[in-house]
Amino acid sequence: MIIERLTDEADLDAVVALEEQSFTNPWSRDTLVWELRNSDVTFVYVMRLDDRTPVAFCVCWMLLDELHVNTIAVAPAYRRQGLATRLLQHVLGEAGARGVRRATLEVRASNQAALKLYERLGFSVTATRPGYYTQPDEDALILWCNRIDA
Repeated sequence: MIIERLTDEADLDAVVALEEQSFTNPWSRDTLVWELRNSDVTFVYVMRLDDRTPVAFCVCWMLLDELHVNTIAVAPAYRRQGLATRLLQHVLGEAGARGVRRATLEVRASNQAALKLYERLGFSVTATRPGYYTQPDEDALILWCNRIDA
């Protein structure tokens, strides 16, 4: 597997497809294009097979000393193989090298697999956003990791 930062729209259709396969309220292509074109804090990381096919991605913001993980997804056929762990470890390492010292993200309260992943990587639940998600309506858990090493 190869993990690299996406800097142009070349693989954006594949990222959009992964987003749509993974979430009931996916980010739109326009939103992802805007993030790539207009934000100096947005980082999009793509995990690829050896043939360059994208199978996972992560969109995040690096703001001063904080990492905000906005969305992360793995293609359904590649789930439960540790790819999300490897991708997020890579993102955390890149962030740490850029001076980031803590990270945050939100997850559906019912997404136990993701919650276990994040807790293994040092995140812990710090708050709840009632009714944050729709389709279905659900609370979001806010997680923070207060130690990212360079």
